[in-house]
Amino acid sequence: MVKNGAKNVAVATQTIRKILITQPRPETDKSPYFELARKYSVELEFQPFIRLEGIPAKEFRKQKIEISNYTGVIFTSRNAIDHFFRICEEMKISISQDTKYFCITEAVALYLQKFILYRKRKVFYGADGTNKSMFDVINKHKENEKFLYPCSENQQDNEIVNWLKTNNCEFATPFMYRTISNDVKDLLAKTEYDIICFFTPSGVKSLFDNIPSYQQNGTRIGAFGSNTSRAVEEAGLTLDIKAPQPQAPSMVAALEQYLAAFTKKK
Repeated sequence: MVKNGAKNVAVATQTIRKILITQPRPETDKSPYFELARKYSVELEFQPFIRLEGIPAKEFRKQKIEISNYTGVIFTSRNAIDHFFRICEEMKISISQDTKYFCITEAVALYLQKFILYRKRKVFYGADGTNKSMFDVINKHKENEKFLYPCSENQQDNEIVNWLKTNNCEFATPFMYRTISNDVKDLLAKTEYDIICFFTPSGVKSLFDNIPSYQQNGTRIGAFGSNTSRAVEEAGLTLDIKAPQPQAPSMVAALEQYLAAFTKKK
């Protein structure tokens, strides 16, 4: 149930029973999410707030971007990797073995193994999952590379674009997919969640697409990734749980820390 009252009132309930994870339910019961639920006696509900729609090659061609002209690719998500290589396959583009890949996290970098022969000398990632740490890596190569930053048609990270501009990088931002908000009005209307965890800025946008007048009122908000955290705060919400962090590299780890501290306070 959507809570009524003044926005951002920090009136957290004395118990945490229900947690909404705005992603699909894990395929295996061995997921650490379920161990977390058992350990702290909380109920987890999984519901993706967004879905992705690939931009067809025919439509992509209208952007007039020659992928083979670029020597470095910036990836901020696994979805971007999927659609980059999908477009390349549809357009029969052969990617040079010398292409370098700059990723927001190690997890995103490792996902490249699905598509390329993974070699550390051409795959790079930031130390802590922030844009800044990724920029530190890109900065070492910016003089010799032409960058592609594949992103969603209706969402790109302006901090990344601005950094590339400010540092006089040669780059292009091809749109390869679009993000569409799922209809989750009924879900939010029938259930009152103590914690809602977001994983993309688009997920935060979907919340307000569904309920433009949404008010937080003590619901804790979790966010994975610096871009998602920024989207939460820019939406006027209070951010309570943040990942990745040095001691919490995943959302599960961040939730574990928060629940452990909350339990100790009781």
